[in-house]
Amino acid sequence: MKTPYLSTHKLKLNSIVMKIKKTIADKSRISEIDFDNLEFGRQFSDHMVEMTWENGSWSQPEIKPYGPISFTPALNALHYGQAGFEGMKAFYYDEKTIHLFRPEDHQRRFENTCKRLCIPPVDMNSFMTSLEELIKTDSRWVPRKRGRALYIRPFAFSSEEYIAARVSGKYKFFIITSPVAAYYKEGFNPVKLTTTFNYVRAVKGGTGAVKAAGNYGSSYYPAKKAQEEGYTQVLWLDAKEQTYIEEVGTMNIFFLIDGTLITPPLGGTILPGITRKSVIALAKSWDVPVEERRISIDEVFEEDDKGSLQEIFGAGTAAVISPVGLINHGDRQIKIAGDKIGPFAKKMYDAITGLQYGEIDDPFEWVHKIHVS
Repeated sequence: MKTPYLSTHKLKLNSIVMKIKKTIADKSRISEIDFDNLEFGRQFSDHMVEMTWENGSWSQPEIKPYGPISFTPALNALHYGQAGFEGMKAFYYDEKTIHLFRPEDHQRRFENTCKRLCIPPVDMNSFMTSLEELIKTDSRWVPRKRGRALYIRPFAFSSEEYIAARVSGKYKFFIITSPVAAYYKEGFNPVKLTTTFNYVRAVKGGTGAVKAAGNYGSSYYPAKKAQEEGYTQVLWLDAKEQTYIEEVGTMNIFFLIDGTLITPPLGGTILPGITRKSVIALAKSWDVPVEERRISIDEVFEEDDKGSLQEIFGAGTAAVISPVGLINHGDRQIKIAGDKIGPFAKKMYDAITGLQYGEIDDPFEWVHKIHVS
């Protein structure tokens, strides 16, 4: 491992200049990666960001070689789940430029997650400055092939060595990155969803609207049961009446019904997806009517019976746009568009990925450019 040094490249955000301590790995592991056969979340780039919160403030960001982190069995987060995360992507544009898609929105959502979990938020300047420098350091890890990206995982957790059900006095923040291909094994082929009557994802007043680690851990069992029955994910209904559609396990859900795009409203139980936000804005810019309202599973079946249900698709950072080919609900099923990709979902996917890779104009100014050389 080389001797640490202060990066000579100063990044400036909101008129604040920050120096970042950086330790470069002796040897890159990039030659070990088959970029033509990437698995989602399996391979990780050479470096990571680390910050520590104690005595009332966060330390300066540090970039160091990716590797194991040490902690004791009494780590507070392991026992009480005070941990949250975010997910975003970097895209290859050319040898000199890498694109981030709406990173400031991701930071703000991460900040909301931290506040809900009593984790001290990482400010925008520290977040963006350290992220930019990490991407510059590991720019070779951003896949060049269309349909691939560098997945970015910021996360924070309580790091105090103390077994007590209370807010921690110490925290850790990291950013790690991973070159990825498609999230679902189906790729861009339609996925199969099923509802469940035995489990719920979130209730009002809970943590359903933030990316708390525990939200996902508690969803694994019903998701596993769904997969054993041949479905890709659970389509979650509201916890109170188990009637109104909320979201899928890893993405928000949209219905195109008689030319109108409908998605469940944000109300404290649904994650405010950045891709969801982008889909709504794009649809409105195309003069497509958009309704953010409650929609029941029975209404979806009724619209299908009438022939008005045109398409169903999910939206999220990992999958971008994921068409839905089948929904199972009890003893009833809906099959959509002959298990093929609908034209609206395809248009939306092309538009979002076109923006991300810099293939089309960006009137929304969603793309954050990083100049790497």
